[in-house]
Amino acid sequence: MESIIESIKLFYETNVVGYFNMLMQYPIKIVALIVDLFLVGCLFHIVMKLLKGTRAMQLVKGIIFLIVAIALSDFFSLNILHYILSSISTYGVIMVIVIFQPELRRALEQMGSTDIRKLFDFEQQDESFIDRVVIAIYKMAKEKTGALIVFEREMSLDMITATGVKIDSKISSELVENIFVPDTPLHDGAMVIRNGRIASAACILPLTTREDLDREYGTRHRAAIGLSEQYDSIVVVVSEETGKVSLVINGKIIRGLKEDSLTKELKRRLERKTQKTMQKNVQEIKQMLYKGKEKITSKK
Repeated sequence: MESIIESIKLFYETNVVGYFNMLMQYPIKIVALIVDLFLVGCLFHIVMKLLKGTRAMQLVKGIIFLIVAIALSDFFSLNILHYILSSISTYGVIMVIVIFQPELRRALEQMGSTDIRKLFDFEQQDESFIDRVVIAIYKMAKEKTGALIVFEREMSLDMITATGVKIDSKISSELVENIFVPDTPLHDGAMVIRNGRIASAACILPLTTREDLDREYGTRHRAAIGLSEQYDSIVVVVSEETGKVSLVINGKIIRGLKEDSLTKELKRRLERKTQKTMQKNVQEIKQMLYKGKEKITSKK
């Protein structure tokens, strides 16, 4: 036990204290450290954004656990365990590249073709698309035209959009109404909205397996509930029988919403917190860099 405490103390004095002493002697390195941390944070954000919604994302926790286990086994001199884990990590990299080759290729393609502002979530999203969708929803409700509209949030709906017809179009209330006109090719299924654009239509949603639902809920309502049980998406349903508008979130359904209530609820829940957080972090980093500059100037 004493040897472990001595090892921790030695590590702290050699690495942590020594590093901070170096920063005090050379203040310019503080600026380099801040830039370094900023770049690493940006890289991490981009990688997580590109992997979101893919099979590779499921492996991230396991990789982090393996890295921590390797570091701890080395620190506590668990040589056999450290050798095994190091060997797994060496050959594991090749296995990950082979198994997740489609996801890695798609991520690199996206990195090369996507606007850099989208990677950092700096691009402003026009919230007026919500107003246009709501106008179409209540026109369809008045005419008792059935509709199923899905708003994608953090969890990717690539598997859902793949079942429908790709549209990738700007939103207008007229286009939304036309998609759900009865007996047209795209009316039977769900429309998926991603980043303020219509991504796909005629998409197939998973039905809920719940048996406690009211019998008056039709296929659209059951599909909306089924999707919201598996994803964090928001789903709006227009009943073909009653013309009532329902909002479905996390397997729960809110029926009979008025136009202003639905608009407020959608805008509140679809607010892009990631963008605001990122912009706030950039502002803080700029302030830190400016303060670091001031300190260096004053010392000179």
